[in-house]
Amino acid sequence: MGVIARLKEDIESIYHRDPAARSAFEILVNYPGMHAIWLHRISHKLWKRDWRLTARCLSTFSRWLTGVEIHPGATIGHRFFIDHGMGVVIGETAEIGDDCTLYHGVTLGGTTWQAGKRHPTLANNVVVGAGAKILGPITMHDGARVGSNSVVVKDVPKDTTVVGIPGRVVASPSPQSKEKTERRSAMAKKYGFDAYAVSPDNPDPVANAIGQMLDHMHLMDSKVQELCQAIQGLGGNVCTEKLPELDMGEFNDAEKAAADKRQNAIDEFDPSI
Repeated sequence: MGVIARLKEDIESIYHRDPAARSAFEILVNYPGMHAIWLHRISHKLWKRDWRLTARCLSTFSRWLTGVEIHPGATIGHRFFIDHGMGVVIGETAEIGDDCTLYHGVTLGGTTWQAGKRHPTLANNVVVGAGAKILGPITMHDGARVGSNSVVVKDVPKDTTVVGIPGRVVASPSPQSKEKTERRSAMAKKYGFDAYAVSPDNPDPVANAIGQMLDHMHLMDSKVQELCQAIQGLGGNVCTEKLPELDMGEFNDAEKAAADKRQNAIDEFDPSI
């Protein structure tokens, strides 16, 4: 993948994950996490070509500039996003897959002074909350999530959420939870807002309350549809017109406007800038 295509991919990934992003130019100049990743890609190439001192010097400059410390030996995949960035530390033998997200204060550290693999491996779609510490040559499998300020020292299975010190599993994947998450996302989209972080295994009480509301709305929609079909089957004439859109006032308008603006910015982004 070329440099421009990789740049555009990074910017689009930030649009999808950060509602605060308003324009491509704003992202280019105001996202230190992305600057740190770009500088790391250069230092990593130098490291692989045995220009070790130059690579370390560039890494140190990047830390001074962005507040993010990434050892040039670390391996990072596509669409990696460091939100806010300050205080993030990524060790030499750390490996990060595609579509991963780290928040500020995260450490991917080692637990030994011995040479060799001593830092974590993050598979694809891993999310690590602010201040979390992942230590040792452990593996965070696809879709794993770590709560803020947690300390993780053991492998985390696929699609599992861990919180606490030491990290413990609070939510494991199941067909029911996946189906519920997909249903809530569809309902949120229908009613005009983004159910950010609203999942059935989320420990946030506000997110759970919103999730319960979405479940109730889905159930009511299903029941009304069944009633309409039954009455129509008996010769009645109901539900012939489309239900009016739900008006959520200023919140709904502002959320839709922000979503439209972000989408328009993505569509209009010129990778040649």
